[in-house]
Amino acid sequence: MKRFSVLCTLIICLSSSTVWAHFQMLYTPESALPTGKIIELRHVFTHPFADEHTMDMGLQHDSDKLMPVEEFYVVNKGNKKDLATTLQEIEWQGQHNRGKGFKSTYKAQRMGDHVLVLQPAPYFEASEDMYIQQITKTIVNVAGAPTDWDTELGLKAEIVPLVKPYSIWAGSTFTGIVKSNGRPVPYAEIEVEYLNRAVDLEHNATGSSFVEAPQDSFVTLGMKADVNGIFTFGIPRAGWWGFAALGVGSDTSYKGKELSQDAVIWVQAKEMR
Repeated sequence: MKRFSVLCTLIICLSSSTVWAHFQMLYTPESALPTGKIIELRHVFTHPFADEHTMDMGLQHDSDKLMPVEEFYVVNKGNKKDLATTLQEIEWQGQHNRGKGFKSTYKAQRMGDHVLVLQPAPYFEASEDMYIQQITKTIVNVAGAPTDWDTELGLKAEIVPLVKPYSIWAGSTFTGIVKSNGRPVPYAEIEVEYLNRAVDLEHNATGSSFVEAPQDSFVTLGMKADVNGIFTFGIPRAGWWGFAALGVGSDTSYKGKELSQDAVIWVQAKEMR
C-alpha cells in the first residue's frame, strides 16, 4: 500500500510523486534512562522526515468533532497501567501547518522496560477516501535492566522487537517481527522513516532538519518482511527511526470505509563515540 498526498487549489490540482508516509509519533527525547524520572511525551500524526503536513489526530469523515484516543497505556514488568487520563490536547506546529495532537508526562521510575502503547482513533485520509489507524509502541528503559522489551502484547497490529529498541548503535541493525493478534504476517509491507527534525517540547513544534534526501525515494524507505513476518533494517544514523507495517491489522473497515490498521514501532540509535 502506498500513500500519496495531493495538494489542490481551486483551479489547479498538482500531485506529487513523493510518498508522504503517515507515522503516528509517540515521542520522548530519550529511550535509555540512567535513572528513573518523569518524562515528556508527544503524540502527533505527521510525516517525520519531510514534515510536509501535520494531521489532526482523530479526524473523521462524517463529523467536525475529532475522536479521542482509544487507548494509551504502559506495561512494566508485566503490569499494565492505563495512561489515557494523562493526555492533554495540543496544537503541534509543523513546518507548514498546525495539527491537533496530545502531550503527556509519565513517571518512568521503576527499573526495567516501560512499553508505551498508543491506539489512536482512526484518521480519515480524504485523498484516499479511507481511514488509517496506527497502533504504536515506544519502549523506554530505566537503569539498563531488561524486562518487557520483547513482550508480545497480542495487539491487532504489532511489531515485536527482536533487538532491544533502546540500545542500538548507529551502523548496527534492528530486527522485528510483524504480528496480528499474535500471528506472524508473511511478507508484510513496511515503511521506514527517520525523524529528521529537531523537536521543541516547550513550544510543541518541529525545528530544523538534520539531513537532505538526495531523491524522493530516500524520504520513505520501503521493505518487506519474510514469510515468517521477520524483517531487519540497517540503522545508518543516530536518532529516532519509525517502522510502520501497513494494513496488517485484523480490522479492515471503519464507518463503512476501508481501514488500514498499521503497526508502528519507534527505535532510537546512538553514536558510538
